[in-house]
Amino acid sequence: MYAPTTTARLLIQCPDQAGIVASVSNFFFNHGANITMLDQHSTDPEGGKFFLRLEFQTPHLDVSQDRLEQIFAQRVASLYSMTWHFSYAAKKKRMAIMVSRLDHAMLELLWRWQRQQLHCDVTQVISNHNNLAASVAEFDVPFHHVPVGHDSREAAEQKILDLLGSDTDVVVLARYMQILSNEFVAAFPNRIINIHHSFLPAFVGANPYVQAYDRGVKLIGATAHYVTNELDQGPIIEQAVKRVTHRDDAFSLKEKGRDVERAVLAQAVQWHLEDRVLVHDNKTVVFV
Repeated sequence: MYAPTTTARLLIQCPDQAGIVASVSNFFFNHGANITMLDQHSTDPEGGKFFLRLEFQTPHLDVSQDRLEQIFAQRVASLYSMTWHFSYAAKKKRMAIMVSRLDHAMLELLWRWQRQQLHCDVTQVISNHNNLAASVAEFDVPFHHVPVGHDSREAAEQKILDLLGSDTDVVVLARYMQILSNEFVAAFPNRIINIHHSFLPAFVGANPYVQAYDRGVKLIGATAHYVTNELDQGPIIEQAVKRVTHRDDAFSLKEKGRDVERAVLAQAVQWHLEDRVLVHDNKTVVFV
């Protein structure tokens, strides 16, 4: 279910203390905004870190959006040493998808987007292989083939960065099987979402289903996380598992695992688009 285009959101992180919720609520009341949802969390009853997600309606604001943010910074955020961010549902986030050969995660995102279950603009699909071009064309989304070789990795990344430009809000790695450089990751802090075909922290790196088969696991899973400079160690957004048995071989583990991957990645992307995820250190607070 989508929020109407009149919906706006505010995310806050700050040291916890008494009076934060009252100050925020009074601020919006005084400027004609109706609060329709508010979630909060503190890491400790005394001296913890405070997190808040708030949705409000904009039709009756007594000031412009820019002025509202300026006043909030001066009269509320500065008092509580807040890190904060406003977003507006009327302005869709611009999302790019990166993929290699496997299509299941990418197609799940495109299908949900086509059905308006993901509130964003899918601007392009970028791949280091060209075998998915026809599939992407069916969704009327631009497809860019950027090969990556051992001697062309740096040039390929630069081409991808040029394609993404400065107006891409989120990059989704839908089984993009290349390790991104620190410089690439730094261009999109906490805005690159990856699906790892394992229930992290187990079976990091390559061939996790083979690793799982060798260990005789009874559960397989998938993990959606933000990409950081440490491989498969970024803040986790969503995870899920599926039961398997001794009758499953490595191939059937992969097939069952891909079902989990699709659902986990799509859910994580939806939460990110709806501004439900706050990152603190190497963890996330997800208000659902």
